[in-house]
Amino acid sequence: MPSEALDLNAAATERAPRHALFSDAASLLLRAAAPERREVLVGVAWLVVAALLEACGPLAGKYLIDNYLLPRNAQIPAIAALLIGALVAGMAASWLRYLQLSRLAGLAMRSVRRIRETVYGHVLRLPMSFFDQAIIGQLVSRVTNDTEAVKTLYVQVLFVMLDSVIVLCGALAAMLWLDWRLMLIVATLVPVVVLVIVAYQALSAPAVTRARELRAELNAQMAESISGMPVLQASNATPRFNQRFADLNEAHYQSRQSALRANAWLLRPVLDFMNVLLVALVMWVFGRRGESVALTALQVGVLYAFINYIGRVVEPLTQITMQFSQLQQAMVSAARVNTLLKEAEAPVAADQGQVTAGGISIERLDFAYLPGRPVLHDINLEIAPGSFYGIVGHTGSGKSTLLSLLLRFYPARPGSIRIDGTPVGAIGEDHFRARIGLVPQEPFLLAESARENIAMGRSLTDAQVEAAARAAHAHDFIMALEAGYETPLGEGGARLSVGQKQLLAIARALAGEPRILFLDEATSHIDSETEQVVQRALTALRGRVTIVAIAHRLSTVRAADRIVVLNHGRIAESGTHGELMAIDNGLYQRLYLLQQLEGEAEPG
Repeated sequence: MPSEALDLNAAATERAPRHALFSDAASLLLRAAAPERREVLVGVAWLVVAALLEACGPLAGKYLIDNYLLPRNAQIPAIAALLIGALVAGMAASWLRYLQLSRLAGLAMRSVRRIRETVYGHVLRLPMSFFDQAIIGQLVSRVTNDTEAVKTLYVQVLFVMLDSVIVLCGALAAMLWLDWRLMLIVATLVPVVVLVIVAYQALSAPAVTRARELRAELNAQMAESISGMPVLQASNATPRFNQRFADLNEAHYQSRQSALRANAWLLRPVLDFMNVLLVALVMWVFGRRGESVALTALQVGVLYAFINYIGRVVEPLTQITMQFSQLQQAMVSAARVNTLLKEAEAPVAADQGQVTAGGISIERLDFAYLPGRPVLHDINLEIAPGSFYGIVGHTGSGKSTLLSLLLRFYPARPGSIRIDGTPVGAIGEDHFRARIGLVPQEPFLLAESARENIAMGRSLTDAQVEAAARAAHAHDFIMALEAGYETPLGEGGARLSVGQKQLLAIARALAGEPRILFLDEATSHIDSETEQVVQRALTALRGRVTIVAIAHRLSTVRAADRIVVLNHGRIAESGTHGELMAIDNGLYQRLYLLQQLEGEAEPG
């Protein structure tokens, strides 16, 4: 399943081949920068100009020494012009670099904003099957943390490294023009840096990979612990979870320490040593030449220029190596984001029909999540518009699977489910969702006001919101809150009882004026008094809205026009409450009598 691939990719992406990571990172960069490609090219061009201007400084110094200082040629206007020119070129280069890096930083932030919105929108369009096994903490980390990789790739890696490469090439070209033999000595630093990077990658890559895996686990455990806090505290499991988190945190710390030790040994110290070694070597070569060549012919200005250029070669190489760890982490993050973006979205319906009356027809419906493991077998149902159908059965009988197919959370075989004569997969998504209402078993509430929880971002008037609340018998308890419909309900509706949450969920479903209303175990967690309130709300809707109720408590669907009993994915019985109770030793009768003994159903 797609969601299973996501869960495994947390580790698999880290260990992907380097070329695959580079390809994913490049793909994400191109996607993020596409709207401002011209800005990127202009920024890079100005960085090239800045690097060329900086390369002129040592050349100007060499010309000044060789043509004016050593010959004692004190031409003040020419010297002043040369110094002013070098100063202006250096200031212009610094100013251009500042402007372009600031400009590119802004572009990077806009790119992060775009890619984050793209990823979030993509997640919203993924099929429900994706979320069956997706780990919330890892998914949140991808949308928030990993998208920051775009900024890292832009600012801290791509443009810093690109700028360093441009400066390096300019310095090597200038040294080649001055003295190609000495340039070859300095150029030996490049393969040394390559070897340092290879050694650094071999030592740090496992630690970086492990650190990122552990960080994802930390995020996942944090999200899991917060969502299950009542259970953790009630079962006194908080010390164990605290210790488990501490162990993960310690492992993450040790992995980061390993990576930092590799940084400390192999990056700046090695290159600083090479810098000193190259300066000493160049000066030694000049000294050997000076034994047989006159000082004026030796061109001391070349020595000055080379010493300056060595610093300009070493510093870009140092920047490249220092950024390599950032590049490695950013490429992994970018690959993780790109992997998420490759997840197939839910198919878009052809918009060939509409939900008008609300009639549902199910013919020869079979379904299996995995090949060879069928869940539903040959389901046939005709649900008339405005009728009230109940779907009951043991746990695992296929009730929720049937509801998921009716809601298009999973694709059914074409033509096996029709609404008002149109295959359910051919009805446009926006229209379908607007005409279908769902009351889930576990109500999802925002940490917003009661009004917003009913409206859910839809353009509903106050009158429409209140009418929906009244229809769901939720108006009275909402008005009893201190600010009425404007009262914030807290995280997950923490200020409401379970029954009040359920009534609010019913009000939300009714606010859209649906033609079909699905209830998924909507009364399984509420008391009998609240259940009666729900039943009154459903009774008021009969004849106007098609109601399909998945129920564990049979009292919820006792008054249904028809009750369908599922058993191991097949329709075992079907009829009214009275008809099913008349079947001697029937499945429904046994379920009902069992609940009656447990006090969960009203006497028949």
